[in-house]
Amino acid sequence: MNKINQLFRTAQQRKLLSLYFCAGCPTLGGTADVIKTLQRRGIDMIEVGIPFSDPLADGPVIQSAGTVALKNGMTLSLLFQQLRSIKDEVRIPLVLMGYLNVIMHYGFERFCQSCVESGVSGAIIPDLPFNDYLQVVKPIADRYDLRIIMMITPETSEERIRLIDQHTDGFIYMVSSASITGAQSNFNEAKQEYFRRINDMNLNNPRMIGFGISNKQTLESAQRNAAGAIIGSKFVSLLNETGDPEQAIDALYEALSR
Repeated sequence: MNKINQLFRTAQQRKLLSLYFCAGCPTLGGTADVIKTLQRRGIDMIEVGIPFSDPLADGPVIQSAGTVALKNGMTLSLLFQQLRSIKDEVRIPLVLMGYLNVIMHYGFERFCQSCVESGVSGAIIPDLPFNDYLQVVKPIADRYDLRIIMMITPETSEERIRLIDQHTDGFIYMVSSASITGAQSNFNEAKQEYFRRINDMNLNNPRMIGFGISNKQTLESAQRNAAGAIIGSKFVSLLNETGDPEQAIDALYEALSR
């Protein structure tokens, strides 16, 4: 069974926490250490960012991380090489998050094959049009048992959300707001209403809420309204500040308790 499906099947009585970091930042060779540290410290799922020069959905923190990673020499081929080296040690789901240009340049079927060889369970491609996903991407990904995770926002129509729910597997990435990534101090009433509206749709797929989660209030709000939370910018900032994944996860857990 795909590790993403297995995670949600076995964790129904607890709330999940997924972290994002950008491969190649702060150091080119640090990918394996970050993943193994987060797994050891109880993180349920990890999103590994593929650096790209024009990341439209990302805020300043993750944009900067991508720039550093590219300057360090990170490439998709090198990332797969690093992931293959720890494949047998990683028990939790790994999800690659990257933009269509990089993945298509690599070749989508080759990308899927490399994911399988590297222990990757899914991919998030923020700029992948849904029709292209249905007609071109999904048939190939299904052959490799790779989950393509689609995003929804407060502006996504109910019709589109139900189409995504019908034609995807794994989980739905529920973006907290129709803006770029970045930490927020709280989720206002408009966001809470969005969460309630999606809850009332009784979707088949579990949902993870991401974008803006950085403290106890936003974490608990996300976990009340979904299967769990995804944290990106806050952890990336801490990883850049400390240069050490152990110290960064300590600091993150401290921030999430306040």
